[in-house]
Amino acid sequence: LGVECDEEQVRDFEMIAQEKAIQFLETLPDLRRMLAADVHAAHDGDPASKAADEIIFCYPGLEAITIYRIAHELHRLEVPLIPRMLSEWAHSQTGIDIHPGATIGRSFFIDHGTGVVIGETCEIADNVKLYQGVTLGAISFPRDSDGNIIRGQKRHPTIEEGVVVYSNVTILGGETTIGANSVVGAGVAILNKKIEPNTIVTVEKPTLRFREAS
Repeated sequence: LGVECDEEQVRDFEMIAQEKAIQFLETLPDLRRMLAADVHAAHDGDPASKAADEIIFCYPGLEAITIYRIAHELHRLEVPLIPRMLSEWAHSQTGIDIHPGATIGRSFFIDHGTGVVIGETCEIADNVKLYQGVTLGAISFPRDSDGNIIRGQKRHPTIEEGVVVYSNVTILGGETTIGANSVVGAGVAILNKKIEPNTIVTVEKPTLRFREAS
């Protein structure tokens, strides 16, 4: 970026980089256990799955989750740029956009995956399953008196343990909570609402119309 550093600053940056690298390496055993649980969740949640190898090599959802988990650890260690670079690469490859700042628990499964969006302050508990086209996003961005975006506030929903969210669902807002073991049916939109545990949320059945083509 055209910024010159003296030798002492270079040494400081190298020392920080080495510390961050060691801290990241120390997370690898737990990362491996987390990813193994994600693979098992995919196998248990998809009757089309024949074996773990198929999930590891073929499922875009697992690819996106794997990169997210690496990026999240780097984000947690306050490594600049690299977490977002990883998540945007995964987005371009899989169509799944997971911000590295999101918090996602164990045994997470994204089935099919295309069009899934998970925002920065989203909190997802263990054993959650999402289908394609799910958006866990923000409604609006709070601003200060000068009109500047206030950063660091919770803007995205909380998804509690055991929730299943079907395709093309939009769940928005930092005040939104989907209670444990709930099911959100296809096409539902939820904005800043608290859904009690063990709730099934569906859109009222639409009415089909049939008429002669002109």
